[in-house]
Amino acid sequence: MIRGIVFDLFDTLVDQNHDELMPVVVEGRRIGATTPALHACATESFDLSLSVLDFAERLREVDRDLRVDTIDQGIELSTLDRFAALGRRLEHPNALAFGEALTRVHMGALSAAVTVPGHHEAVLASLAIDYSLALCSNFTHAETARSILREARFEAHLPTILISEEVGLRKPRREIFEAVVEQLGLAPSEILHVGDNLRADVEGAASVGMQTVWITRQVEDPERQMAEYDGPPPDFGLEDLMDLPVLAARLGA
Repeated sequence: MIRGIVFDLFDTLVDQNHDELMPVVVEGRRIGATTPALHACATESFDLSLSVLDFAERLREVDRDLRVDTIDQGIELSTLDRFAALGRRLEHPNALAFGEALTRVHMGALSAAVTVPGHHEAVLASLAIDYSLALCSNFTHAETARSILREARFEAHLPTILISEEVGLRKPRREIFEAVVEQLGLAPSEILHVGDNLRADVEGAASVGMQTVWITRQVEDPERQMAEYDGPPPDFGLEDLMDLPVLAARLGA
């Protein structure tokens, strides 16, 4: 019997419109979508004298160096820590202020690219009547994630919220799922985890004994992704969250 349901955030509860965050081409080189705006902030507010391409290269170097001991180990690297490290690399005298300013620019762009399917709030409200609901999301800036949840009117339906920046660990690390289980106070087998990422959501939740739903509304070429995936298969697949209440009722029965 299912008594709790855990949701991923991006491309599950809200849509991250990736076409708005595609790399851009500057002088024949591809750089991150937000890099020109980050460079402008650094130049205008902190007297940085690097070209946008040199700035992009320094940021790539920082990302490469930091991820070895963080992302590659399933440890979250916060956006603030990432940009503060860039400030130190650039020998700025106030790396923290530098990091905070760039974080605001970067997260503003990411938030602007988020859209909320109109029916999702009603789905959560319906499910919250009979199930304990929770959120478990990989995201590098918890304040932004929580702001997105508030603006979407989801927060009231999700009394349990775990975001990787606050936990310090990323899905599919089993510890973050164990934290969800502990906070819900349910057996893992009584919990259904819903997410769009086979590795982070399906494999991670299955590792602690949760049942899993792979939501494919925003997944490009699900057949190819499943063929390339070598982990435990999802217990259920849905194209849209609209169908989740019926599935949950069937499992609850």
